[in-house]
Amino acid sequence: MKDISKHTPMMQQFLKIKADYQEMLLFYRMGDFYELFFDDAIKAAKLLDITLTHRGKTGDNPIPMCGVPYHAVDNYLAKLVKKGLSVAICEQTGDPATSKGPVKREVQKIITPGTVTEEALMDANRENLLLAIHQNSRGYGLAYLDLSNGAFKVQQMDSFNTLEAQLTRLSPSEVLLCENSALAEKLKHLNCINRPEWDFDQESAVHTITRLYQLNDLGGFGINESDIFIAAAGALLQYVQHTQKTELKHLQAIQIELLDAYLHIDAQSRKNLEIDHHPDGKDELTLCGFIDQCATAMGSRKIRRWVKQPLRDRSVLNQRLATIQALIESAQVDALQSQLKGIADIERIVTRISLLTARPRDLVALRESLTVVAELKESVDSINGSSLNSIKQALNPHTEIAELLTTAVKENPPVVIRDGGVIADGYDQHLDELRNISNDAGQYMLDFETEQQEISGISGLKVGYNRVHGYFIEVSKLHADKVPEHYIRRQTLKAVERYTTPELKQFEQKVLSSKEKSLAHEKELYIQLLSSFVDQISSLQLLADTVSELDALCNLAERAVTNQFCKPVLSQELNIEIRQGRHPVVETIQDTPFEPNDLVLNDHDKMLIITGPNMGGKSTYMRQSAIIVLMAAIGSYVPAQSAVIGDIDRIFTRIGAGDDLTRGRSTFMVEMSETATILHNATKNSLVLMDEIGRGTSTFDGLSLAHACAVHLANTNQSFCLFATHYFEITELEQQIPSIKNVHLNAVEHQDRIVFLHSVKAGAASKSYGLQVAALAGLPSATLKNAKTYLNQLENQENTHQPVQFSLFQEELNQDSKVEKKLKGIDPDELTAKQALDLIYQLYQLVK
Repeated sequence: MKDISKHTPMMQQFLKIKADYQEMLLFYRMGDFYELFFDDAIKAAKLLDITLTHRGKTGDNPIPMCGVPYHAVDNYLAKLVKKGLSVAICEQTGDPATSKGPVKREVQKIITPGTVTEEALMDANRENLLLAIHQNSRGYGLAYLDLSNGAFKVQQMDSFNTLEAQLTRLSPSEVLLCENSALAEKLKHLNCINRPEWDFDQESAVHTITRLYQLNDLGGFGINESDIFIAAAGALLQYVQHTQKTELKHLQAIQIELLDAYLHIDAQSRKNLEIDHHPDGKDELTLCGFIDQCATAMGSRKIRRWVKQPLRDRSVLNQRLATIQALIESAQVDALQSQLKGIADIERIVTRISLLTARPRDLVALRESLTVVAELKESVDSINGSSLNSIKQALNPHTEIAELLTTAVKENPPVVIRDGGVIADGYDQHLDELRNISNDAGQYMLDFETEQQEISGISGLKVGYNRVHGYFIEVSKLHADKVPEHYIRRQTLKAVERYTTPELKQFEQKVLSSKEKSLAHEKELYIQLLSSFVDQISSLQLLADTVSELDALCNLAERAVTNQFCKPVLSQELNIEIRQGRHPVVETIQDTPFEPNDLVLNDHDKMLIITGPNMGGKSTYMRQSAIIVLMAAIGSYVPAQSAVIGDIDRIFTRIGAGDDLTRGRSTFMVEMSETATILHNATKNSLVLMDEIGRGTSTFDGLSLAHACAVHLANTNQSFCLFATHYFEITELEQQIPSIKNVHLNAVEHQDRIVFLHSVKAGAASKSYGLQVAALAGLPSATLKNAKTYLNQLENQENTHQPVQFSLFQEELNQDSKVEKKLKGIDPDELTAKQALDLIYQLYQLVK
């Protein structure tokens, strides 16, 4: 630490505390403000748009300072957390009356983006996840925690692509990495925090976990102490314990997530399908935004979790479908949703109770919610169907807790416990006695004032009180000669004199002492009340989970009825059969009626080659097929007349393209790397959407690559595949490979114009309608005329076979020594398209 002896005692104290929190902003409590100094002040003033001022000097330079009022601190913290910053809250812990020099101060809490639990600092409808990653020679271990509900999960994976997919799904607020981790550069788009290497020590991690859960070993969790994710879980727990500075009694048992249990969707496919993010930033244009109409924040988080992590477990999915059916048949969905709207965020309230940070209004919200749960249970109990049995049993209204909160907490308490007035009268006899002394002060002052008027003979004499001077007797200077001798002058003002008496002083001490004692005792009672729920935490968490599940299922029932969805059949066979399928989001936002289409894929027909004009609906048709499969995998009804969905393990998409400038990759390189990932990982249980492969390079190179990809997917991967293309030569594969069928999106031409019918028909398209689409886009008529002339010339030329032109290496890979070595002895012009694609992937892996 630098020499701080030349600073004032207060600034020395600040600098000593700040030395332990260099990476965070330090909010230093001074009276009614949290102050920031030096670089913290400069940074915070800019981020929070508050005034930057100065206090004192260091050498000849003024010390930058800014501050925020303590009563409004949550608003400022929310802005900082949203920007990914962490804050250490330093409170006064000493007694100013007995302190010599600066009042003792200590950091009482650390707030980071991944560990916030305060309602004002979080998005109510989204999870707030803290995540840690450990990498070794065996792969990647991942641990993540939602501190706001105590859910603690771990995963293990062997590839970065899988890790990237999970990070995209989870969208963590904060990621913990071991310092000097090789992942730091790859994950720089995330809010990554470097932690010391010893935090990720495997043996230390085992000790941290067993100590927290009071276990002898990890066998009870089904965890092997050599698992990669153990180190990540240990680092995560140490970080949480460091930031929360309290016991973590609400943490749930560690849950291992086996990736094979879920329908895997990689990061790019999530983006292409617009599952939870739209390029316009509008949530209502995403699948999550369309589906999530839940009545509670807990339900919203659960339904979004389901959508982002679809299941393959048929028993769980069929249970959900059966429950949705029972809810629909009961005709009580609207009534249930109305009741659910009266339930607060029990999940997060329970966490704050466990951490002893719950505010009085949290307890009122819990009390009122439990009352609604009792009514909700009666409604659910009246619905027939065994699928609801587990929900009925778990809907525990906790009447004893509701009664305790009614007895203990005032009906409408203040927002915080700081100034008292929270604990109800009659709850504690000692508190009532202390309060009565303060409450009787008003009557005492009236009686004392009347008494002193009679003794002094001054009718205008008044007894008053203020926070600075306490209780006083006020007399006009006109009557100063009538003031009794035993009055002690306390203050002289322009027109009046203020006095006190021994009796008034004694009363003042008694009242002020009772107020202090009353407030201190009330705070003790409040902490005791919160602590009394410790044994009920797990039971309340179960209730919260049950309410959120019921809300999510009611939401899916409402979506099914409102949008005329059907109940899918979850087949054990390897097939997808969708009749009159629709895209739920597109159907909702477009003004014209949506044209539904069929999709049938099975052992005989595994790939559809899709042709047709741009804007004809190819991409929508492909996306809706994937979305219907995904919706079935969360146990939802689907937008179709009927649907039979087999056991799909993965959804891959290669749709759209763009440069990846951050990695120095062109559009074509991005396209090829994504295609290579699909060819290497798709299985016969996968659904693959391929849109316009090969369009990023020359015509013959692109055609050759598209042809090779289609053949590889059909013969080697044998995946279910929708393959959209403008290369009509690809449609010839229908004659060569039995599992491939041609379909096209219908359109009609009228006077050089085109009308899109958006209906899927058997067979290949007869033409591409490119010039007609260009006309719709507004190209100048002269340009279109020239294009039409040139098109006629091309169509009149005899088709000639061209060899595959494979000269993209210099452009894409530059002069890399590893690439030169790999290419040595290879003649690109002699490669088949399949060999060329494999070579591209190998080169990409070299330079990645």
